[in-house]
Amino acid sequence: MRWNSTRIPATLVAVAALVLTLAAPAPAAVPTAAVPMAVVAGPATITGVGSGRCLEVNGGAQTSGTRVSIQDCHGGPSQAWTLTTAGELQVYNTTTCLDVAGQDVTAPAVVQIYRCHGGANQKWTLQTNGTIVGVQSGLCLDVTGRGTANGTAVAMWTCNGQTNQSWTTTLRTADTTPPTVPANPRVSNLTCNTVTFAWDASTDAVGVRFYDIYHDGQLMTSVSGSTLSTSLPVVGGAVWGLYVNARDAAGNVSQASTTVTITVPQCQTDTQPPSAPGRPTAAVSGTTVTLSWAASTDNVGVRTYEVRRGGTVVGTVTGTASAPPATTFVDSGLAANTAYSYTVVARDAAGNASAASAATSVTTGAACGTAVCGVRQVTTETDIPWGLDTLPDGSVLYTRRDAHQVVRLDPATGTKTVVGTPPNVQGTDGEGGLLGLALSPTFATDQWVYLMHTSATDNRIVRIKLVDNALVNSSLQVLVTGIPRNKYHNGGRLRFGPDGKLYAATGDAQNGDYAQNTSNLAGKVLRLNPDGSVPSDNPFGNYVWSYGHRNPQGIAFDSQGRLWEQEFGNSVMDETNLIVRGGNYGWPACEGTVGTCGTAGYVAPKRTYPTAEGSCSGIAIVRDALYVACARGARLYRAEISGSSLTNLQTFFSGTYGRLRTVEPAPGGGLWLTTTNAGDKDSIANNSNERILRVQLGG
Repeated sequence: MRWNSTRIPATLVAVAALVLTLAAPAPAAVPTAAVPMAVVAGPATITGVGSGRCLEVNGGAQTSGTRVSIQDCHGGPSQAWTLTTAGELQVYNTTTCLDVAGQDVTAPAVVQIYRCHGGANQKWTLQTNGTIVGVQSGLCLDVTGRGTANGTAVAMWTCNGQTNQSWTTTLRTADTTPPTVPANPRVSNLTCNTVTFAWDASTDAVGVRFYDIYHDGQLMTSVSGSTLSTSLPVVGGAVWGLYVNARDAAGNVSQASTTVTITVPQCQTDTQPPSAPGRPTAAVSGTTVTLSWAASTDNVGVRTYEVRRGGTVVGTVTGTASAPPATTFVDSGLAANTAYSYTVVARDAAGNASAASAATSVTTGAACGTAVCGVRQVTTETDIPWGLDTLPDGSVLYTRRDAHQVVRLDPATGTKTVVGTPPNVQGTDGEGGLLGLALSPTFATDQWVYLMHTSATDNRIVRIKLVDNALVNSSLQVLVTGIPRNKYHNGGRLRFGPDGKLYAATGDAQNGDYAQNTSNLAGKVLRLNPDGSVPSDNPFGNYVWSYGHRNPQGIAFDSQGRLWEQEFGNSVMDETNLIVRGGNYGWPACEGTVGTCGTAGYVAPKRTYPTAEGSCSGIAIVRDALYVACARGARLYRAEISGSSLTNLQTFFSGTYGRLRTVEPAPGGGLWLTTTNAGDKDSIANNSNERILRVQLGG
């Protein structure tokens, strides 16, 4: 549920005020001597964005237990804060620290000054989005009740992105250099449910505060900067790529380590196959067949059903360790007036296959009566097809992500021609490289091709002319630079809007802090003029159009000129959003509808999908139907746009073609659809086995 009212109800404000007037709880036992730490920056003031007033020790007192509040800025000793290498905020001297009373980790926690002792309740992270976060609690330094008056108390509250939790200070900008890349990642003690992951320490001008551990772009856990190994939970039978990033107190994040691939063993030897599924029943609607069958049984559990048409696997229905797979499948885009025979095979987590079910034969109708009427394979690819657009003559221009090439495809013959390799493209040993592609709306006269790609230092948007079937590298213009990059979370989709502006989706570069910082180009939807200048009506005076995104990879416009966006979640859910000018979509505090999503000002998604059924990348809109291409979910979703809602959600091609990356409108009201089944988690060229498909849609 998302609230549209003020963040703190009046009763909670009263409670907070009461707490702040009570005697501070005694802190836990701490060392009796202060621990001097090296200074990063300061002394400097810390100013509240919402109030314009400075963080001050009440009355200029120097006694432990004195509260802090906001007051008119005067630059005196009670407002002069120093940041240390340990992340302490010291005032007056090296023995007095900003402190969360009693090491409280619940909101509203009292903030005071206290003798420095090195405890986690005296350590702070100055995020680049303006927040100051307590390391022990994860709560934000907050002006209570969103007050702006002199003397308003400061406490700890759940981070919510509002201006009473945003602070400006030169302490933060003193450190803009990220740590070095963690070296020598390695694993040991791999079992069916745990693995030990270790790495060598990063270095940093100030000091590493955290290490963030991922598998395949999904954050698993974060550990302290003094920790160089940790035990991680794993899933039997999974193949994961583990890596680690380093993060310092200012929120700077390193580039990712190299990837360590693990294949997790099963927890028990299982050689017993499932029982055969029941004979499928079939319902025919035009050229679409809907199958259903009785479930198989297994000594451990059925994990997947393979649907076979004429003996060839045409689809899979997959479950999880806790949820069995569904027992239905829709086979679309078949030939009219044609007989087909279907069987179903069950597999367990160990890969044991059942006997095939009894066969069912059906004959399709005379005409397509559903949304998807036919599929034709146009070509295959040995690299990842990523960005794609249709040229005025009906041919296709697309990018090869890891090979860094642009290819022209004749869909009638399947003939492919490499038209060029743009300069300065570099992979990331993950999901970077040559990404989005969009043709100028006036391509017939100006011949501009717009590209988004990863370089050695950043992600950037460029344009280059296509003349006589070749890219002219001398015409290259770099339009936008400085979009943060990392192994994963680079975003990358480009789309021209009906307003003639170019829109770009950017990932958070594996730093959720970037997503909430409207001065940073990561974790955003950007909007720019075709020449790369900033439109005068952009909400923040820069390229940022919306923010609070994790890793958006799909953007498309409907018939009303509204922008829809598709976004990868971390581990719970993906989301489809309707983008509004200046909108905050909540990441990292909110993933889909999980987290502090009720915070006032966050824009709720229009639809969410479990990551196991989603991990969706590209979207396209044809006749106000939204099509969503999903990788891990290995399916194409279709939803109808009704007002500002998405209704009548349907699923097509579940497992038929595997992981799907890009979907784009095709001439005549159809779709281009590309796969991403191999080599999509590295930057190695030509190690894939992909298809480009032409989908015929119904009326």
